[in-house]
Amino acid sequence: MDIREIQNLIKFVAKSGATEVKLEMDDFKITIKTTTEGAAEAATAFVQHIPVQQAAPVAAAPVAAAPVAAAPAAADENAKYITIKSPIIGTLYRKPSPDKAAFVEVGSTISKGDVVCVIEAMKLFNEIESEISGKIVKVLVDDASPVEFDQPLFLVDPS
Repeated sequence: MDIREIQNLIKFVAKSGATEVKLEMDDFKITIKTTTEGAAEAATAFVQHIPVQQAAPVAAAPVAAAPVAAAPAAADENAKYITIKSPIIGTLYRKPSPDKAAFVEVGSTISKGDVVCVIEAMKLFNEIESEISGKIVKVLVDDASPVEFDQPLFLVDPS
């Protein structure tokens, strides 16, 4: 199957209204996913035995310029704050138990060694302590939500 045949297949899938089509042959696999508008989102070719070129996406969503321009301004605003990040993967809890108050809220003053949250990993609850002193400016994660390693949790104003 050459590139022209793959492109024709993408156009056919986009017109048909199907949201996902998988085609598997002896020497390659192709998965085509479309958006709700019917435009082809991506086409991926995985080669197993003989080289086959990948098809480029037929239609791509336009990138909005406004959010891109706003992102650097937000980064500059947060540059003066220190970020407390997750040291492990797990589920973050902002309270020691469901009936207790949160460890910290926006505006709370913390000292080095204060517990700011608890992360559950494999049925073990790990207290996350602050490595800095300051004031909580922003809470970046909701209670009982999953977190990744090195994910920002809190912004702290050290002044």
